[in-house]
Amino acid sequence: MSSQLKQRFLKLLKEDEEFRYTVAGYLGLEEILRRLDRHEEQLVKLREDMNKLREDMNKLREDMNKLREDMIRGFDLIERRISALGARWGIQTEEAFREGLKGILEREFGVKVERWTERDEEGIVYEHPSEIEVDVAVKDGKIMLIEVSSHVRASDVLIFRRKAEFYSGKTGVRADRMIIATPYADERALKTAEEFGIEIYTKV
Repeated sequence: MSSQLKQRFLKLLKEDEEFRYTVAGYLGLEEILRRLDRHEEQLVKLREDMNKLREDMNKLREDMNKLREDMIRGFDLIERRISALGARWGIQTEEAFREGLKGILEREFGVKVERWTERDEEGIVYEHPSEIEVDVAVKDGKIMLIEVSSHVRASDVLIFRRKAEFYSGKTGVRADRMIIATPYADERALKTAEEFGIEIYTKV
């Protein structure tokens, strides 16, 4: 822009109010358009991120469904093996039954099962001092307490729950799951277990 034209332009800005508003409006429009372009780019990026998030959520949902199906198949297998064990040994000794179930868990699912024993001097579990035993399984960092019994009644479920509380108090670790494996569980035992979030796997 020449010096003369520049001076004329500045003079019009100073003296001509209508011209000044026209220039101001033009510059404002340019800025608005630039901002709109930026916002449009951001919206496109946001839309892409949302689509990616939707794809990730769909993939996660598929993985969760597959995990749920695998767990259902796994515990169906455990239930069938429990029934087979019950028929094979005739439930003559719970120790034989326990060892059979332990072998299934370790062989089929890679779950390490260990016997945890601790003296209950305060009688928390049986209301008198006694030796407390419970099977502990660890899978993917999750702690499972497992009780094996030839027959389960509602009172057995309550005792198992107190065992879990005793275990937590002694170790400082709360079990992620509490599982009872048995060939026979009466109706009250099943209802009591459901109330306290205890899983019972049985053939009847």
